Amino acid sequence: MVVEPGLGEEIAAWQAGYRRIAGLDEAGRGAWAGPLYAAAVILPPQPERLRQRLAGVRDSKTLRPLARERLLERIEAVALAVGIGTVSAVEIDRMGIASANRLAMQRAVQQIALPADFLLVDYLSLPAIALPQRAFPHGENVSLSVAAASIVAKVQRDRLMCTLDDDFPGYGFAQHKGYGTAQHRQALIERGLTPQHRRSWAPMRDMRERGHGK
Repeated sequence: MVVEPGLGEEIAAWQAGYRRIAGLDEAGRGAWAGPLYAAAVILPPQPERLRQRLAGVRDSKTLRPLARERLLERIEAVALAVGIGTVSAVEIDRMGIASANRLAMQRAVQQIALPADFLLVDYLSLPAIALPQRAFPHGENVSLSVAAASIVAKVQRDRLMCTLDDDFPGYGFAQHKGYGTAQHRQALIERGLTPQHRRSWAPMRDMRERGHGK
């Protein structure tokens, strides 16, 4: 079932006096390879305009690639500001995925040209950021700002993975975007690990133990 996110969380924050509300979400959390991406999106306090201009914006995982690309253009045209934060595979190995997720979101907030005064965050609280915030599960199904951030993060990460496909031919990064598919596993067996692989993760540890990667 397709869930259309609303503006209830944003309206409550606008009514409380906040004006620069950043929705935050990530992409690439479950991938075997490539960086983690996070996006922060600040939408203008114009509910009716947003409902019209951003119709169709929802959880990026429920959208086809071409639809995400089209919606990204609308989001960038409407948003007051957009920030992107990334965390590399090496950093993920060093700190673990939960800390890496928070760090990617922190970096996304830091990259917003217009400073946020309130955060709506998918799942995670961000104690390192001294801003009022609300974290809730399935944020991309609840908040239009978070759903917009999910699309921005997904499209930008997918574009990077297509670039990495040129850098590391034969791994299929442009097709599976670094996620664990049969094609990806076979490429690891045949070619070994790349610097983009998350070596601390079980599939990659298993490959190394079997002598398929370093």
